[in-house]
Amino acid sequence: MNWTLAHRQFLTYLRLERGLSANTLQAYKSDLSQLQIWAEEIDKRPVSLMQEDLRAFLQHQAKQGKSPRTQMRMQSSMRAFYLFLLEENVVEKSPMEGIESPSLGRKLPVYLTVEEVDALIQAIDRSHSQGERDLAMLEVLYACGLRVSELVDLKMEDVFEADLLIRVVGKGNKERIVPMYASAMKSVCRYRDEVRVHVPIQKGAEGFVFLNQRGKPLSRVWVFKRLRVLAQLAGIDKTIGPHTLRHTFATHLIQRGADIRIIQMLLGHESITTTEIYTHLEQQQLRDTVLRYHPKNL
Repeated sequence: MNWTLAHRQFLTYLRLERGLSANTLQAYKSDLSQLQIWAEEIDKRPVSLMQEDLRAFLQHQAKQGKSPRTQMRMQSSMRAFYLFLLEENVVEKSPMEGIESPSLGRKLPVYLTVEEVDALIQAIDRSHSQGERDLAMLEVLYACGLRVSELVDLKMEDVFEADLLIRVVGKGNKERIVPMYASAMKSVCRYRDEVRVHVPIQKGAEGFVFLNQRGKPLSRVWVFKRLRVLAQLAGIDKTIGPHTLRHTFATHLIQRGADIRIIQMLLGHESITTTEIYTHLEQQQLRDTVLRYHPKNL
């Protein structure tokens, strides 16, 4: 089996049988494309790559400056690829067996204070109609802890105004219901009823909540750029993006005593260990507070 065929069949399997999202599929495609390019340079097909070859490829990626997290993701893609070939009886054994993942340090996420969130909101120019959209977008990110893909894919039919709820389609097309505080829902409905109704909506975009001025759904890249502009206007000296608001949502709930398993459900985390990073963040804050204010440390 050559690379083109193996690559295509694997992505078809991921899409149809595992139901992965477009963003996840793109990550797999990118990782395997890099492996394919490297393997073709040494004239090796998928079935002829041995464990030492894959180790050499991963070492090459590390030398290219790939972070441990990126290397781990690439290894995950490669493992899934060879498990697929194993199930299809293309290979007798996965050459990824025995290759250890790189060690990942416990990196604490960047988040905003309540005052910084307020400053971010105040930085929005609501004298322009699109300011109402930006406010609603920001309120949803902070109120519900959505991923950026979940924000831009949010549909009109998934907003339940009377119940203060939204339905979110997350990773693997898994649905969850997330409550929203009243002022955030009010911002969404004001944008919907006073601004969005005047936008010339493009064909195929009718169901999306958040639209650009041309009537198309917002892109993930645009949301990143817009938040960074707002952060600069607000005088926030942190590099932020949509995920910062997701971290902020979870951190603020933890700080106020919310149960971690409830936060796991709200964030759509499959494993509780993913959510536990926020308890470590709280412990770090407690430690910093003691070291800063304890008289014996002065």
